Amino acid sequence: MNYNSTRDKNRVVSASQAIAQGISEEGGLFVPQELPQYSTEDIKAMLAEDYRGRAKKIMGDFLGDFTAEEISESVDAAYTAEKFGGENPAPISYIESGDKKMSLLELWHGPTCAFKDMALQILPHLLTKSVKKTYDGKQAVILVATSGDTGKAALEGFRDVDGTKIMVFYPVDGVSPMQKRQMATQKGENVSVVAIKGNFDDAQTGVKKIFTNNEIKEKLAANNMLFSSANSINWGRLLPQIVYYFSAYCDMVNEGKIALGDKINVCVPTGNFGNILASFYAMNMGLPVGKFICASNSNNVLTDFIRTGTYDKKRKFYTTISPSMDILVSSNLERLLYHLTGENAEKVAELMNALSTDGVYTVDADVKAKLDKYFWGGFCDDENTQKTIGKLYKEENYLADTHTAVAVNVYEQYVEQTGDKTPTVIASTASPYKFAKAVLMSVTDEALPEDEFSMVDELSAKTKTAVPAPLASLKDAKERFSFECEVDEMPQTVLDGLSIG
Repeated sequence: MNYNSTRDKNRVVSASQAIAQGISEEGGLFVPQELPQYSTEDIKAMLAEDYRGRAKKIMGDFLGDFTAEEISESVDAAYTAEKFGGENPAPISYIESGDKKMSLLELWHGPTCAFKDMALQILPHLLTKSVKKTYDGKQAVILVATSGDTGKAALEGFRDVDGTKIMVFYPVDGVSPMQKRQMATQKGENVSVVAIKGNFDDAQTGVKKIFTNNEIKEKLAANNMLFSSANSINWGRLLPQIVYYFSAYCDMVNEGKIALGDKINVCVPTGNFGNILASFYAMNMGLPVGKFICASNSNNVLTDFIRTGTYDKKRKFYTTISPSMDILVSSNLERLLYHLTGENAEKVAELMNALSTDGVYTVDADVKAKLDKYFWGGFCDDENTQKTIGKLYKEENYLADTHTAVAVNVYEQYVEQTGDKTPTVIASTASPYKFAKAVLMSVTDEALPEDEFSMVDELSAKTKTAVPAPLASLKDAKERFSFECEVDEMPQTVLDGLSIG
């Protein structure tokens, strides 16, 4: 299977090239030229497999220039019981009281307690193999823009991986205290963390500009280096996310929650659009999905786009208690547009150019009709996010983080407005302990402790839930990174970090 760019179909690369390169030279994203198709019988065969077996099957069908042994080795190394606290790295918690039929797909049992682990534990294995196949001998320089979770998960995944260096940029005031501490205390000789004086969109735009800066790329080449990405613009990040939607469906069938062939809905708290796009790919491969419910916080640019067909990033930016969704430019939406326009790369390039120059674009009637067919958008502000956390805990004894709560709230809006009670998989994307202050405020009226770790302890005592070991260990961890830079200083910061000036 080969891949081409969303902005130029003439740029065709192999799977390993797509993963190693991360982004196409003209700024487009790599997409598969075709999707494997799974029948009901194919999905039935997956029922007997565990998570790792399903991952090997699905990834093998996309990674044509990888051997079965390479894929098996990567999967087995990534999804260990030790790393994810059990044999199933993505278990489901069911809430089925009243009219609710929610299956909370818990994607946060990995080493950094966020859903990004599901992809970023395997990406280093895929990337290093890809670089060896296509750029043998070069060192991969991983640049990451993060709104919180991707940064730590990427740092942990690439920590001390031979042949790689990784630099993460995050908005100095745009992540939770726990997320900031996770990154600032990161171990590893090949890692670097920089806070920028801006928001996530500034960080993401800055990284993209560095990727396409020919002068910087020439300096890297002269030092036997090349850029790659661990953001979800990299196909190697997106592909592993397809797996857990198929696996969740199989688990629901095996547990008697649905029958094989029944449709489900999918609801995802959405920032950069990668997680929900992975479920869209799964549907187009044969997974029975009826509707994709796109849940946003107060930065509701995606809600407005789905409802109106106009994407307008020229709006107020909100710093919320669900910071991983504080995004106004959702990069992976470009891939969706490519598919909804009938793989019209010229049209996608035109839309992306309009977004870059004017800050806004509007899709045509055909694309809007497809959006209406597949997607439903809603949003939830901070006040209602906290109310949802409190309600879930009080009524269902389920402790949710701020992002999962946004998804639950928007799902309930969807059911109320449409009457559609199809069993729904809700992506639960982070441990509540990563956002201890907001979650604790949602479940108690008592005065809060002063520091983050006292809040963590209080939340554990109040709810009788365990603090994840990776977060508990941060309390006494040594801070290593405190450097800050302006957005326009990012290119030089990268060169300085690589000592190639």
